[in-house]
Amino acid sequence: MPRGAGQPLFLARRSYRRRRMMDGGRVLPLLGAVLLLLPGLWHSDGSDWPGTGAGGIYLFLVWSGLILAAFGLARGLGPALEAEEEAVGGPPLGTGPGEDG
Repeated sequence: MPRGAGQPLFLARRSYRRRRMMDGGRVLPLLGAVLLLLPGLWHSDGSDWPGTGAGGIYLFLVWSGLILAAFGLARGLGPALEAEEEAVGGPPLGTGPGEDG
């Protein structure tokens, strides 16, 4: 389908970044699942490493990193979503209390 003469080739920088942050929010649970299941692939070949302590530290660090990543995404998306709600005139449908969306 040919592009019209007045249509820009690329998205605006703000909306592009917002969409990429939303994509990051969608991928974060999958990344977290892979990282949390990774210690299951560590095999014990008779050595002490990686032991229970190292696995526990690894899981705590991954858990903390996922929390920080989700916090960063939420802070980055918060103002953009608030501006979108103001432009539309309220929150999107299905996001209010008692709505199943």
